[in-house]
Amino acid sequence: MSHVRERHRGFLMAELIVTFTLLGVIVVGLAVSVHGFGLFNRYEWARQRCLAAAQAQLDSMAVRRVSIDGETCARLWPGVTIAVQQQPGTGQWAGLQLIEVTATAQAGPRQTIVELARYVEPHEGGQAR
Repeated sequence: MSHVRERHRGFLMAELIVTFTLLGVIVVGLAVSVHGFGLFNRYEWARQRCLAAAQAQLDSMAVRRVSIDGETCARLWPGVTIAVQQQPGTGQWAGLQLIEVTATAQAGPRQTIVELARYVEPHEGGQAR
């Protein structure tokens, strides 16, 4: 008596489980990557706004001797806080005015801080305003 072996066509349950598990791992990996890229993009966007605001404020102080008012800053760079400090230069920079600009913004859980400084010649009427 000969025994004929039948071939079963189709997927086994184990193959389906492995396939769905691999697809699940791929989907979760993509979701985590997309979330990470989103956080990075928000941080970079905040850093670019801080850099632009600080550079504009520094240029305004160096050229016009007047800082950009808070309302204009809030309109141009929403969410960015700008602080300006001025002090006389020391050492080899004596006779010049040091202008330091700090711009900060919140980017998700991280705070972005950009600090720029420049020495300029003091205003003819004394200190730069």
